[in-house]
Amino acid sequence: MGRAHEVRAASMAKTAAKKSKTNAKYSKIIYMAAKEGLPDPDHNPALKSAIDRAKKEDVPSDVINRALEKAKGGDVDSYTAARYEGFGPNNSLFIVECLTDNPNRTYSEIRASFGKSGAKLGETGSVTYMFNNYAIFEVNNMDEEEVMMLLLEADCNVIDIETVGDVVRITADATEYGKVRDTFYSVNENMEFVRDEVAWVPMSKTTLQAEEDLAIYNKLLDNLDENEDVQNVYHNITNEREE
Repeated sequence: MGRAHEVRAASMAKTAAKKSKTNAKYSKIIYMAAKEGLPDPDHNPALKSAIDRAKKEDVPSDVINRALEKAKGGDVDSYTAARYEGFGPNNSLFIVECLTDNPNRTYSEIRASFGKSGAKLGETGSVTYMFNNYAIFEVNNMDEEEVMMLLLEADCNVIDIETVGDVVRITADATEYGKVRDTFYSVNENMEFVRDEVAWVPMSKTTLQAEEDLAIYNKLLDNLDENEDVQNVYHNITNEREE
């Protein structure tokens, strides 16, 4: 079968691992959203949002349903949100968000992920001050003027509204996430967002030039990808990741 078969098998294994992690990620998010509110997306906007995002990532229905059933039962699993900050090659900046049932274990694993790749885990607050924490929405069933009027009437504190290609992008402070989301649902309970998230957006960006720096960058992302507790990774590097 030779080299071609080995490459194809490795690619399939990597795809399967990525899919497994995505499923595990949304299983936790949906479970927590259901436990913190009602386990019914029709009466829990945060849960509805989590399920919608999961479906966009092609998470199977049985994974979503198992998470909901788990939340409805007497299960007492508890996950804690944890955020880690660190420095990559050429003083690049990283923020790693996790959802874990064992914070001590996760901290050790994240520290190892940075160290083994040649990066460095920092202290709390060492990186976040160089990012903005924004609520970001994108819709494709309303125009910019309609969105602006809707959010102004609801007294939402929005930073920017702009048309980007076929979507209208709304940027607000992270604290406005629930209010903006609920405002859209108030006029359309079946609203489907193209994008719906709270994200860390860097104030400045850097481009890696040295091959050694690119190798560290890709290895760090690979290491973090292998950890099922990792939910999101934000950084200020403009280079495309090598697959």
